[in-house]
Amino acid sequence: MNRFSIHGLNLDQYRSVFISIGIRHRSNYHWGHPMGKSGNPAFLNKSVLLTGAGGSIGSALARVVLASEPRLIVLLDQSERSLHEVETSLNSLPYSGARVAILGDVCDSELLGEILGRHRPDIILHAAACKHVPLMERNPIAAVRTNAVGTNILAKAAAKFGVPYLIMISTDKAVSPRSIMGASKRAAELALLRWTTGRSCMRAIRLGNVLGSQGSVVRTFEQQISVGGPVTVTHPNASRYFLDMERAVELIFAVLSLNEEGCIFLSDLGEPVRILDLAHETIRKAGFQPELEIPITWIGLRPGDKISETFVAECESVTPTGDPKLFGVTTPQVPEDEFDHLMNNLAAGVTHRDASMVLESLCKLVPEYQPAASLFQSFSDSVVLQK
Repeated sequence: MNRFSIHGLNLDQYRSVFISIGIRHRSNYHWGHPMGKSGNPAFLNKSVLLTGAGGSIGSALARVVLASEPRLIVLLDQSERSLHEVETSLNSLPYSGARVAILGDVCDSELLGEILGRHRPDIILHAAACKHVPLMERNPIAAVRTNAVGTNILAKAAAKFGVPYLIMISTDKAVSPRSIMGASKRAAELALLRWTTGRSCMRAIRLGNVLGSQGSVVRTFEQQISVGGPVTVTHPNASRYFLDMERAVELIFAVLSLNEEGCIFLSDLGEPVRILDLAHETIRKAGFQPELEIPITWIGLRPGDKISETFVAECESVTPTGDPKLFGVTTPQVPEDEFDHLMNNLAAGVTHRDASMVLESLCKLVPEYQPAASLFQSFSDSVVLQK
């Protein structure tokens, strides 16, 4: 039996769903061995800080790092429950590496200074993020605080302490964003471009939807199927890029190991998958007939949604790297003084819950961002609640 399961389906069943709709062939990807079974030499005898350690991707990274015999792994997460779960999970593994679990978040500059000063990480893996598009459209200040302001605080601290490597998980939703989540992650990419130095190499990898992660559409489909449906799909032509957790981890580590310049990277994930096809296949794998036994309901695009995503903006260009899996992205940068001014305004707006300042600063920092009309109501509601 495969010991790795993700919600109701185990890993092999998830793979089966995706192979059935052509992911394996189109991405030309060889499915690897279970995560945590072997380590990565990049972490041998290194001190590693992992933010968002209790999340789906964070906990997967933690298992591989711990298997790599690091000198120390520092687990940082703002959720007590998630931090406890990942620490307990790691304690059950047959690895004896030193580890420290710290309850806190990346927006706490004093805490970050204490962590970086005391534990002197060689590598920071930055997985902490607010990533659920509809939820973040209703909680925009939280998204900006964690994704944009928090990443800037972390990157600035890493540069100050001379941390050799900071690797951030970005998203295709940061490209020509229509959601507050995507715009805040684009601001995070710009923060890495701002603070990368000769001593501190900062890189981001743009990923698609990670199979089995928290908030995964397949998880949502499973929950809906378990109560007899309906399975909800936004639009008949809606499509997304997908990859499984093992490949996500592989790509993150591949970016770390690159011996060349560059800040933002991506991988060829093959063709996007139509969400309706994914819904049909998930229903079949659960033992039901789509439409006949489990109905499908169209709910329309939600605020912040796109019909499809892309990995490269019109103003960007892509070049090959020394790793055939990865491509570098040449992207516009914001001048340092302008970036610092806008990010300071963004942080002040978050602190004072000044909705107009937050939105104005974010739109100036990410001018290609087109906010949804409903976002203004979310900002208005959040200000009312604060008062």
